[in-house]
Amino acid sequence: MSETATESTAPIFPFTAIVGQREMKLALLLNAVDPGIGGVMIMGHRGTAKSTTVRALAALLPPVERGTLHAEIESQGQKTRVALFENIPGGPVAVPFVDLPLGATEDRVVGTLDIEAVLRHGVKAFEPGLLAYAHGGFLYIDEVNLLEDHLVDLLLDVAASGVNVMEREGLSVRHPARFVLVGSGNPEEGDLRPQLLDRFGLHAQIATITDVQQRMQIVARTEAFRADPQKFHAQWAEKQQALRSKIARAREHLLPQVTISDTLLTRAVEVCIRLGIDGHRGEITIKRAACAYAALAGRTEVHAADIRAVAVLSLRHRLRRDPLEEMDSGLRVAAALDGLFPGTAEDEEVF
Repeated sequence: MSETATESTAPIFPFTAIVGQREMKLALLLNAVDPGIGGVMIMGHRGTAKSTTVRALAALLPPVERGTLHAEIESQGQKTRVALFENIPGGPVAVPFVDLPLGATEDRVVGTLDIEAVLRHGVKAFEPGLLAYAHGGFLYIDEVNLLEDHLVDLLLDVAASGVNVMEREGLSVRHPARFVLVGSGNPEEGDLRPQLLDRFGLHAQIATITDVQQRMQIVARTEAFRADPQKFHAQWAEKQQALRSKIARAREHLLPQVTISDTLLTRAVEVCIRLGIDGHRGEITIKRAACAYAALAGRTEVHAADIRAVAVLSLRHRLRRDPLEEMDSGLRVAAALDGLFPGTAEDEEVF
């Protein structure tokens, strides 16, 4: 197993101790409750805790019932079913976190032929890629806007289908690969093509914090964590457990029961129409994200404020680009919400 796919032995900063960046944290939490939302694209300045936050959420989540991961291998018309990882037992495991290197090849991502098995035994065997290691957890890509488009497209396809397919030299392999895809990048270094950006469920924008008190908190907590990680974790243990329990309850018990009225869903669709959004991913994402938000808030009914809380995350990256437009995309979405969803989002109740 590569270093990028192994569980880190280094201490991980507690999710609840991260200062600010509410939009990024909310987007990640919604995907933790409902991975079907479709992942998160996080765009913002360097040094704003993007990778730290994703890794912290993976460490916070309750263990997953991963089970023994099997692949179906077909060669010369014969199919066999094999376990991919003999050294990874079935049963509950920590939520996987895989950091995909920017220079990763397609073989490294989807898997490839096991050359050693070919040379030693003359048989075609499969060497799992990063998608297999990410199953049941998070696949994180820093600087995703610098990754080759065909790889981003491949990752989005697998994330949507939950199945990875590799075909090489007469060998065909299929195995489950269900994960939350999280990409991050710096807008100064370019953006993804709109066709790819649209396929991410949510889009969070973050910036360097300018509040003096919050920046002082960041320094104090970072230094305290570095000085004594164990003591720092103990100080945040109660808040960590409270959020962990809230996520587990939302995902396992409340989300399947959450309902949204036709009236609210109609208004959400009207917002997408007002903004001239192409396709139907906009309203589908709003609906799923609002249901996850309600579940995280401990409810089984979507309120208007829930839709307002998730609409910007769901739609800002789906707006048609106008080079002459001076208004921020998030403000354009917020303006379209006014009238249909009056009031403000009450996201302080969910985390």
